[in-house]
Formats: sequence, C-alpha cells, structure tokens
Amino acid sequence: MKEYNITIVATNNPKIIKLEANHFLVKGNYEYKNIDEAKDSPLAQQLFYLPFIKTVYISGNFIALERYDIVEWNDVKDEVAQQLVEYLNAGEPVVHEDLTQKKEPVTVYAEVTPNPAAMKFVCNKRIVPTTFEFKNIDEAKDAPLASALFQFPFVKEVFFDENYVSILKYEVAEWDDITMQLREFIRDFLGDGKEAVSAESIQKTNETKSQDAAQMQYDDTSQQIIDILEEYVKPAVASDGGNIMFQSYEEESKTVSVILQGACSGCPSSTFTLKNGIETMLKNMMGDKIREVIALNG
Repeated sequence: MKEYNITIVATNNPKIIKLEANHFLVKGNYEYKNIDEAKDSPLAQQLFYLPFIKTVYISGNFIALERYDIVEWNDVKDEVAQQLVEYLNAGEPVVHEDLTQKKEPVTVYAEVTPNPAAMKFVCNKRIVPTTFEFKNIDEAKDAPLASALFQFPFVKEVFFDENYVSILKYEVAEWDDITMQLREFIRDFLGDGKEAVSAESIQKTNETKSQDAAQMQYDDTSQQIIDILEEYVKPAVASDGGNIMFQSYEEESKTVSVILQGACSGCPSSTFTLKNGIETMLKNMMGDKIREVIALNG
C-alpha cells in the first residue's frame, strides 16, 4: 500500500495553496466550487466541511485549495495537510473517475478577435488552470487537444486559457469555411472527456511557475507594473483571446517590455493597443517612470 506524504507549496495568489503528494492522485483535472459539485469526489466533499474552503482543484499529484477571507493559510495549512495525509493513507478515494468519464454536454461558440488571423472558441467549462501556448505540433506533445488541432493543415498556432481556445490560422483558409468545423471538433473532443493538456504537463507547468516566482525578485517599480497589468490589462486582453506577460523594466531607458500571446501575438492592431492603451495607462498611473512599452510576440 502506498504511503502518502504532502508538501505545502505557496502560489502567486495568497488565497490559494497547493498540496503536493508524492504519488499521483488522479488522471484527469477536477474543479469543485461547492459540495454539491463534488458528488464524485469524496475527498473534495470532506474538504468542503472546512468552512474556509472556497474552491477545490485536483490534478495529477496535487490539490489546490482556495480559501475564504475568514482565515489565513499560515494559521490552518499544517492542519489541512495533516488531515489530507491521514485521509490518503487510510485508502479513502480521491475521485471516482469512472463516474466522471461519462460524456458531458459541452457547448462551444466562436468569437472574433481584433486579430483577423485568430478566432476564439469559448467553452462552457474550464479546460485548463492556466495559459498554454503552442507554436507547432512538437510543442503540443503533452497537450492532446492542441495536437489534434494541429492535424488541420490550416492551424498555425494554438493558445489555451481557462475556458477558451484561440486558434491562429494560415492564410490558405478563410474563417467562414472552417469555423464551424473547428467549433464542432473542439466540442466533441471535450465532450468525450478528453484532456486539453495532460495532468503531468499541468503539474510541470505549475512547478516551473512556482520555482520562477520563488526565484524572481522584482524591484518596486517592476512589481507595480506587474500589478497594473494583472488587474487592468490582462482581463481585457483575455477577452480578445490573448494574454500579456511582463518581461522586464529598464530603469535607465524607462522602457517596459511585455510578451503577447494567443490572438494578440502578431496582431496588426497590437501596436495601436500598446501605444494608446497600455502605454498610456502606465504613464498615467506611474508618471515619469514610464517612457515606452514595447511588445515581443510569444
């Protein structure tokens, strides 16, 4: 019988902690917002008996927990980890995956973006916990949905964010001719219970981001820029099917470098958006610390 150990890992979000096990817990990815949604997960149901648990996410070898503001993680995380160890070592089930593999109704609709080469396909369910960008089929080897999409000769790049897929196409095809085909393909793929990205890949990505966050020490100005991008810019960019990430800040030249992903990468209107949107906002909020914002395509 396996013996489980749990490691507590901090995340960039102070409301969320990650509890990593030394063995895999599930094959799929599961998110529960309340105890009713967790009917197929005895472990998640047990966790919801803790009054401060807001969301339970289970994937691969870890469990991520989001808390309500009534407690701080420092006050309760050790107790939660110990309860989890005792639960797992008692041989109790994590998720009844045989019950969750039934075909579920999935709806997908297409949404145009400012980039004429990109289309956003929005799902009625969460498909990934964070962003993933794939420039070619080799990069998508651990992402079953992206790999499948690259089988279409007109698919150039694929980008995933929580509940949508952005696809960049080659000029050989017109959206009017391929949008319905792609929409139905994504709907059927997800409806069959297949993973957009493998649990192992999600785990590796989360570990890398945690390590990067722990190692990266930003100066006060850079951190202020990051906070502004996260709060004011990212939601608008995501609505257009893309993502923006802070790259660097040069104090001497007062230049901010950002990375554009998804539908924003290579978008003809991205320069206008940068100059008249993001750059103007940062100048207004941070004064003479900002002279210019430049973008790199992801």
